[in-house]
Amino acid sequence: MTSRKPLISGNWKMNLNHFEAIQLIQKLSYALTKDDIEAVDVSVHPPFTDLRSVQTVLQADKIPIALGAQNCHWEAKGAFTGEIAPAMLSKLSVQYVITGHSERRQLFGETNEDVNRKVKAIVKAEMTPIMACGETLEQREAGEVEDHIVTQLREGLAGVKADDVSNMVIAYEPIWAIGTGATATPEDAQEVCALVRATVLDLYNKPTADAVRIQYGGSVKPGTAPEILTQPDIDGALIGGAALSAEDFAHCIQYRLR
Repeated sequence: MTSRKPLISGNWKMNLNHFEAIQLIQKLSYALTKDDIEAVDVSVHPPFTDLRSVQTVLQADKIPIALGAQNCHWEAKGAFTGEIAPAMLSKLSVQYVITGHSERRQLFGETNEDVNRKVKAIVKAEMTPIMACGETLEQREAGEVEDHIVTQLREGLAGVKADDVSNMVIAYEPIWAIGTGATATPEDAQEVCALVRATVLDLYNKPTADAVRIQYGGSVKPGTAPEILTQPDIDGALIGGAALSAEDFAHCIQYRLR
């Protein structure tokens, strides 16, 4: 099996002003060791208003954590009040951009077509998309998980080149487990992440399926991280609430030691 370095990403959502963001980054840098960073890639995804402050701290203190964003528009510029263009993020040394998060889909009506446009725009701006997919509780109980996930992947990746998919990240986040305290069992998470990899294989080829990194997201905490992150098709985690605590996030990153 191809070796894939895990990526642990902290999605701060709409939390922390830029002063609090600086404090969190500094505390996190103290909590991580050189061995942690060599074993696991780490990204943090602050709100837009915090990006410049976090970028400055990461670069000035030479902290080996990647800067990420939570969203972007697919257009390069224009009359889109309140939106952020991909190039604006890349100029701030943003490396990863989340797209298709369930909250964007459910609360703001983003479609698979929107997500596809964003994936292409993020790649064009030379950043890495973290494309999220996942099912609701109703879809899971109705036995629709496979159809729903495969549709999200087919439509979200439409027209994206194999080489670009190889370098991107796909995050499986069961909607029923986000912010609810409920977590998919390691077996449930592995089953769907394996489905994601199998779908990439079907859409592209084996090298692409072997290379793409697949994260699990959904109430990941220090206590649940080790069992989930040691599954064969899970290459990291997209973490929400626990990423707002330097101690908890560091413990998730150090899952291999726990």
